[in-house]
Amino acid sequence: MASTGRRLLRLWRLCAPIPGGWWVFQRLFAWTVPYSASTAPRVRVLEPGHAEVEIPDRRANRQHLGSVHAIALMNVAEMASGLAMVSGLPDGVRSIVREIRMEYLKKARGTIRAVSHVTIPTVTDDCDVEVAADCLDASGTVVARATVSWRLGVIPAERPRVSSAPPASPTGAP
Repeated sequence: MASTGRRLLRLWRLCAPIPGGWWVFQRLFAWTVPYSASTAPRVRVLEPGHAEVEIPDRRANRQHLGSVHAIALMNVAEMASGLAMVSGLPDGVRSIVREIRMEYLKKARGTIRAVSHVTIPTVTDDCDVEVAADCLDASGTVVARATVSWRLGVIPAERPRVSSAPPASPTGAP
């Protein structure tokens, strides 16, 4: 079975070229990862090792001073780093965030685009990989920078499940 990242990449490549395909992708992604929809993100680019995700300028993404909320910036940066990472991972490798560090460089206003590039490592054992994601405003100015530490590991072979039901009789009688 294909990894989550490969399934997402295949879905993106299927949806992106068609009119409204980005919307279909967003809905399916939000169904898979419900919290991801909280900032109304829109994936703009998705390739193994590279992702770009935008969040709109809307009231729900702002704090009381009118600029984009720090956690909205963190959410879009984490999403971009994760999509860049998992879209390039081979089958049999899993990932989870271990740490996120954010550096806020400038007041964030308007639509924000998070851009992440990563070189996909070869995974033979558990390892941590740091992935950077820059949050840019409409002028291309970096307003925040995230460093996301991802724990990667090989998925252990599944053990056969033991049924708790009594074995069926050969004749089918109870």
